[in-house]
Amino acid sequence: MANPVPWEPDFAVGHDVIDAQHRELLEQCQRLSEAGFAQAFDQFKALARQHFETEAALLAGAAGFDPEDLHSEREEFEFLVGEIATRENFDGPEIQQFLCRWWLGHIAGSAESLRAWAAAGKASA
Repeated sequence: MANPVPWEPDFAVGHDVIDAQHRELLEQCQRLSEAGFAQAFDQFKALARQHFETEAALLAGAAGFDPEDLHSEREEFEFLVGEIATRENFDGPEIQQFLCRWWLGHIAGSAESLRAWAAAGKASA
């Protein structure tokens, strides 16, 4: 990929597990450009699914989070990697660029509310 997406400190939300998963997803996205695309893509999808489960479990009942929003985002991802961003429709570098951008959107889109949630949890701990 011409424009790798390194982890930036601004991506951190202040929760060790979520930050580690976001970082790992961006790293795995980079691996999609290496040999063995199919295996890297399967690993990427597994990491993404694990991340969605983690977010849903951690945010269950948290103020300001609608479980339906999390569910919708996961369904969108599943549809995109299952039906749209496939080797039948695109080559590996195009899929990689798309997934990196999608995950950057996920990270940036949830950052503010996740930071507030993580800060509230640390304040109450």
